[in-house]
Amino acid sequence: MKKELRRQIKQDEFATTLGHTIRWVESHAQEVKVTAAIVAVVGVGWLGLNYFRQSRAQTAEKAFAAALETFQAPVAGELAEGEAPPGRTVHTTAGEKFRKAAAEFAGLAQRYPTMPIGRRASYYEALCRLELGELAEAEKAFSALAARRDDQALQADLARLGLADVERKRGRVDQAVSLYRQMVDDATLAVPRDHVLMTLSSVLEEAGRLPEAGAAYRRLAQDFPTSVYAPEAQRRADYLQSDSPGQRS
Repeated sequence: MKKELRRQIKQDEFATTLGHTIRWVESHAQEVKVTAAIVAVVGVGWLGLNYFRQSRAQTAEKAFAAALETFQAPVAGELAEGEAPPGRTVHTTAGEKFRKAAAEFAGLAQRYPTMPIGRRASYYEALCRLELGELAEAEKAFSALAARRDDQALQADLARLGLADVERKRGRVDQAVSLYRQMVDDATLAVPRDHVLMTLSSVLEEAGRLPEAGAAYRRLAQDFPTSVYAPEAQRRADYLQSDSPGQRS
């Protein structure tokens, strides 16, 4: 009996609420029409904006893929006779290739400055400038990207690596080594630290700082035993140790 009474009360409450709603709509018909129209306009606007964003993102991705293909295109002097891949542009020189790619990436960065793909384009443009020996331009681009680590950690850390490479290209080994060491010791680094450590080891070896290079190679082999660089790092460490004056005596 009590269940039936409660059910009846709920039905009466629903009917009363529905009745009030119907009467309110009838007495505010014009307002309801206006509100419905506004909702419809907002809905259409949102769909249009969403379509525009998706279309713009697709256009940007296609343009980036084309620029990346230019960046990765082969150079005639690097190919054996008859080795040119079908359907791909082969550039006469590396300089020609990187100048074209830099222009394409720069255009992307200008058209999409607020989008992640715009920042990716800026990074690749900086890489092109580095390859072209335009070190001031490369440094400026890498510095701007490195300053945005809060929202783009990987991009920022790649730019930090680029800044170290700029110093290396300038022949300022001490400055480059300092930047590489900072990254190797940064536990929050988004770039694989074993890659940075391998680069550091190679730079030290090229500079003739062999004890430091050997120590860096050994650290890589010990701290990152599963790294793809670990076997080569161990070989280089063993070689440098066996070739040291103390070992030769």
